[in-house]
Amino acid sequence: MRFRSIVLIVMALSSSLVAAGQQVEKDILKSQGKERAYYLFVPNNLDISKPVPMIVMLHGSGHNGLSLVEKWTTLAKKERIILVGPDASDPAQWSVPLDAPDPLHDLVELIKKKYPVDPRRVYLFGHSAGAVVSFYVALMESEYFAAAAIHAGAMGPKDTAIISQAKRKVPIAVWVGTNDSFFPLKDVRATVDMLKTRGFDVPLTEMKGRTHNYYEHSDEVNDMAWAFLKDKSLSADPHYEQYLWKK
Repeated sequence: MRFRSIVLIVMALSSSLVAAGQQVEKDILKSQGKERAYYLFVPNNLDISKPVPMIVMLHGSGHNGLSLVEKWTTLAKKERIILVGPDASDPAQWSVPLDAPDPLHDLVELIKKKYPVDPRRVYLFGHSAGAVVSFYVALMESEYFAAAAIHAGAMGPKDTAIISQAKRKVPIAVWVGTNDSFFPLKDVRATVDMLKTRGFDVPLTEMKGRTHNYYEHSDEVNDMAWAFLKDKSLSADPHYEQYLWKK
């Protein structure tokens, strides 16, 4: 009898682990002539009559979409947020226009067809290399994405042309560790100042003693990021800007 009880307990634990593993689903998007992997988390029992926000998550170098999505699932369950994390074509870096913005638009539109996404509350969250691309995409598609939360990323002085393309002062918030060796504090401050001088309100949170490692304090960063994002909404239906890229 005792052995049977132990077996049942093990089976129950195994089932719960399998169920937990199945919460984030991997799928393939066909976009721009390529197959692209992405990871999706959808909270249970969504009411299709009540659209919910969605966050598009852009990972850092050497990682994939799962690396961010899995860090957000607890908060997403609580706040009823759909999460989607695409993989960059090259895990080491994101490329424009190969990986964004068009493939991101295709992914968002695909998820919107399947789930009750609020089209005016689609956000960006990026870390490291994904943070840099989040800056670019938020500015280029300022009438499509409602806001962006950036962890450990910066732009360069030559990126002023991208800032000038923004048709809306898209809300952007930035977090960086004061000991980040990949994106030094002075570079992040310069990016924020560059945006502020062009009329953007960009709150910057400098996390004392923290490094580039998002994963050590992801819960704290995610809570702050969501507190910033959650009340941001487009004032009109989203408009996507199609660009012609030089080959």
